[in-house]
Amino acid sequence: MDAKDIIYLKSEAGFESARRKAVWHDIVALLTGHNLQLLSFDEVVQKLHLHNTVYLGLRDVPLKQIVGSWGRYTDFTRTFFPKDINREKERWRKIYLLALTGQGFPPIYLYKIDQLYFVDDGNHRVSVARLMGWETIQAHVTELPTVFKLTTDIQPDQLLIKEECAFFLDQTRLHEVRPTADIVFTELGRYRRLLKQIAAYQLDKGKEMSYSEIVGDWYDKFYEPSMGQIKTNGIMKLFPRRTADDLLAWIGDHRKQLSLDCQMDGVGYVKDMPKFLARLEQLSIWEVAKVDVGEKIKEWLGQ
Repeated sequence: MDAKDIIYLKSEAGFESARRKAVWHDIVALLTGHNLQLLSFDEVVQKLHLHNTVYLGLRDVPLKQIVGSWGRYTDFTRTFFPKDINREKERWRKIYLLALTGQGFPPIYLYKIDQLYFVDDGNHRVSVARLMGWETIQAHVTELPTVFKLTTDIQPDQLLIKEECAFFLDQTRLHEVRPTADIVFTELGRYRRLLKQIAAYQLDKGKEMSYSEIVGDWYDKFYEPSMGQIKTNGIMKLFPRRTADDLLAWIGDHRKQLSLDCQMDGVGYVKDMPKFLARLEQLSIWEVAKVDVGEKIKEWLGQ
C-alpha cells in the first residue's frame, strides 16, 4: 500500500467519522426534542429586521460560534457534520486531505450577528475543522449590527420571540427612548401584550404627549417600578431559565387572583410571599429539570 492509498483511506475514515457524529446528533435531537439544525442566515436577518453591514476584516473565529449558513443550513448539523452522504462526500474529502497533508485552505467568509457566525462560503472547511478539533478558523467577517443578544444554543422558537421583539422595538423605539431598557421574554405573545398595554396607557394620558413620550412615561412610571420589586426580592433564583420580565408578565396575567390570594399591590409587591411561592412551586421544579436536560445535551455534543 503506497502513500496515496493511505491518504485515501484516511480521508474515507474521516468522512465516516463525521457522518457518525451527524447521525448521533440527529438521535439526540429526536430524544430530547431540541432542534440541532443549523440556523438559516436569511431567516435570522428577516426576523430581526437587519439591514446594515460592516466589514470587520480577517480574523480568527471560534468554531463553536459558527452555528448557521447562508445557503447550506439543511446539509449539516448544528456542529457542521455532513448529513447527506452522496452530496457532501467527495468535496468534504478533498478539504480533509488539504488539512491532513498540511497544505491548508484559504480563509472562509462569515457573517456575524451579535455572538453568532453564519457561513457565506466555506461550509466544508468548517466541517473538517470541527472534526479535527480546531478551536478557531480564519475568516473574512462581515457584521450585521443588532441590539439583540444571541447565544449559540438559540432555538428556532426563540427566533420567533426575537422577531416579535424586533416588531415591538420598531413600533415603540424603546431602545432609543430608554437605551438602558432591556425587556427579554422567553414566550411568544408577550411583546404584543406590551404594545396593547402601552396603547391603554396612551388612552389614559390623552393626546397631550407624543408617542415616544408615552413610551418613556409608561416605562418609567409603570414597567420599571414593577420590575424593581421583582429584582429586589430575590425570587428569580427559582427560575434560572426565565427572566424577570417573564415573571412580571405572569403576574399581569394573574393579577386579580394574586391580589386576593397573596395581597399583591398595584406595582407587584407581594405581602404574603409564602402563598405566592407556593403558587409557583410546581413551575419552579419544571424549570430546574429543564436546565438539567440542557446541560446534559451540551455534554453529549461535547460543547
